[in-house]
Amino acid sequence: MRVSILADDLTSAGDGAAPFGPARVLLAAPAAPQQDGVLAVDLDTRTGGPERAAARTADAARLLGGSGLLLKTVDSTLRGHLAAEIRAAWQGSGRRTAVVAPAFPAQRRTTVRGVQYVADVPVHRSEFGRDPVHPVRCADLREILPEALLTTPDGTLPRLLGAGGLFVGDAATDADLDRLVAAVPDPADVLWVGSPGLAGALARRFAPAGPPAAPPQPTARAPLVVVGSANPASRRQLATLLRHVPGARLLHTPDDRRDPPALLKDLAERAGAQLADGAVDALVVTGGETAAAVLTAAGADGFDLLDEPEPGVAQGLLTGPPDFRRVPVVIKAGGFGDDETLLRLYRRLGGAA
Repeated sequence: MRVSILADDLTSAGDGAAPFGPARVLLAAPAAPQQDGVLAVDLDTRTGGPERAAARTADAARLLGGSGLLLKTVDSTLRGHLAAEIRAAWQGSGRRTAVVAPAFPAQRRTTVRGVQYVADVPVHRSEFGRDPVHPVRCADLREILPEALLTTPDGTLPRLLGAGGLFVGDAATDADLDRLVAAVPDPADVLWVGSPGLAGALARRFAPAGPPAAPPQPTARAPLVVVGSANPASRRQLATLLRHVPGARLLHTPDDRRDPPALLKDLAERAGAQLADGAVDALVVTGGETAAAVLTAAGADGFDLLDEPEPGVAQGLLTGPPDFRRVPVVIKAGGFGDDETLLRLYRRLGGAA
């Protein structure tokens, strides 16, 4: 089955594709749909306003609407231009039905009577309600999408599908998401909208064999580690890596954060130059926005996703023009977490730290 994933950022693209196994992840929509396999596209709709987000999403949905399975990823905490993107994807896809199920039970993000919760707290009252870029103002999907009908895992969805429409699915467990997916006879009839929880449920039903083992990669002796965070913990972890991996090259933004866009641009250009001139043989980067900027500066158009060694971590090979160096890459959503996580990421590239 041809699977296409429309994502709002690079991290979401990797998270959405990973349950299906090996996939191509692109930084922009392709000129034409892929013939088979799994394709995830970073539409970069977190930046800019809802009109830009809707236009990009609608264009990509029209291009990829013929896929056997079409998934529009959304953040499980409802950040971003949720309503605009869902409506644009639904209209662009040409599908009669859209099923919205943003629950991600593994991260304690659930949907109960249409309300999104994080650790049993309505999401707008959680830390995500104070997000400095996309604060969540409303946890009730019935208010965000007033035209939607609420469905539950008890079997109400099949009775409603015949007439088409927009549906919000409750889910508190992965089993709930499995029942929601099983209630749809033909996945090609539906635009699916959800987070890694729904992606996992779709993969369990339509790609049950699971991903093959990732092929071996060459040992990284001079990896480039790129961190866009000024968090003191991230800086300390970089020092830890340097002690364990003498050949590693480290790049991070300065402590002065007065102009974040300019700092990110400079960081990406410095990283891209090192990748382009062959000075490094692997890349470890944290944060979807930072990763997208670094890959673009290096001349890459995306990466072949080979494995998800742990949640929020994508491992693969950079892709680009015909003569592009296919450098191994590990992308971590958010920060490193702890020292051991950082060292594990390096080991994924064959290092002996």
